Amino acid sequence: MRPLIGITTYVEQARWGVWDVPAALVPHDYVRQVEEAGGRPMLLPPSTADAAEVLDVLDGLLLAGGADIDPGRYGQAAHPETAGLRPERDGAELGLLDVALARDLPVLGICRGMQLMAVHAGGRLVQHLPEAVGHERHRPALGVYGDHPVRLARGSRAQLVLGDRVTVRSYHHQGVADAGSLAVSGWADDETIEVVERADRRFALGVLWHPEVGDDPRLFDALVAATRG
Repeated sequence: MRPLIGITTYVEQARWGVWDVPAALVPHDYVRQVEEAGGRPMLLPPSTADAAEVLDVLDGLLLAGGADIDPGRYGQAAHPETAGLRPERDGAELGLLDVALARDLPVLGICRGMQLMAVHAGGRLVQHLPEAVGHERHRPALGVYGDHPVRLARGSRAQLVLGDRVTVRSYHHQGVADAGSLAVSGWADDETIEVVERADRRFALGVLWHPEVGDDPRLFDALVAATRG
């Protein structure tokens, strides 16, 4: 049996055919990458369902990207550029992450998912990264990914999977100011934190970029491989 990987989803207004309704959705690239890595994707809408019950059937968890996390979760008021808050998604995903880590279920966080991991670990976010780094290369324009290098800490899980350096595709205006109890193991050329991880778990890794839209499957391969022990 291929391992079952839960992928968190958005609830957004969506249009297809004759319909224009709220829908639970996620870009298909996440599904494709999990399938090509040998996993079976299962989409997880934000829900009040018991997280332990949901995770009973899963072998791994992928926290997908999306809108900004409510800054109240890390003790801040919202910046004027912070937008698209979805409190129900924050709560549902933090619950899933809490149980997944307690059970040592393999976890991969992507963009918002990496930020969620940092918040869960007691960290804080940079609510508008261009103010901190002085440029917009992490999100050059709406709907346009930025490409930049990331260097990885020697001996980290990320470095074992990806090597010393990797060129990535980014689309975010927020970053991680403080990773809390997580280890920081990757940085952009402007010193933005790009990777967080937990060495005391089988696989618990978050990246700030979007590997699902590129042609490098190694993070998804590693997630699926971790479910097999």
